[in-house]
Amino acid sequence: GTDRQYIYTYPARKSVRSATGKVKELTGRQNVGLSLESLLHRLNSVLRGWCAYFRPGVSNVAFCYLSHYTWMRVTRWIRRKHPGITWKQLRRRYYGGGWWPATEEAELFNPAKVSTTRYRYRGTLVPTPWLTMA
Repeated sequence: GTDRQYIYTYPARKSVRSATGKVKELTGRQNVGLSLESLLHRLNSVLRGWCAYFRPGVSNVAFCYLSHYTWMRVTRWIRRKHPGITWKQLRRRYYGGGWWPATEEAELFNPAKVSTTRYRYRGTLVPTPWLTMA
C-alpha cells in the first residue's frame, strides 16, 4: 500500500530439507547407543549453525518447523532407546518433568526461540552504480 519496496528472504526448501536430513541422520536407529547428552551436543551444533546463517530475513516459520521436527525426532529416539518405559517415566528422566529434552549438562536447542533480524528500509541511502543525469 506504499511506494516502499522491501526484500524478503526465506530459507529455501532445499536448505530446510538439508537441516531436517541432518537431524534425521543424527536421530536414526544407528545412534540409539549414544547418550542423550552426546546426541544433544551434536544436534545443538547443527541447529545453532543453521539458525545463525538464516537469522537475517523472514525465517520464523522455518525455525518453528525445524523446532517441532527436531522435538519429534528426539522424542522418537528416546522411545526407541527405552521401549519398555512409560511416557511418564521418560518425561521424568529425560525431560525434567517438562516437555523439552534436557540433561543436567545440556538442553536441546530450540530454533523457535531465535529472534530474526529483518532488513530495515534504507530507501535512497543505497548507492546506485549508475550516474544520474540531472
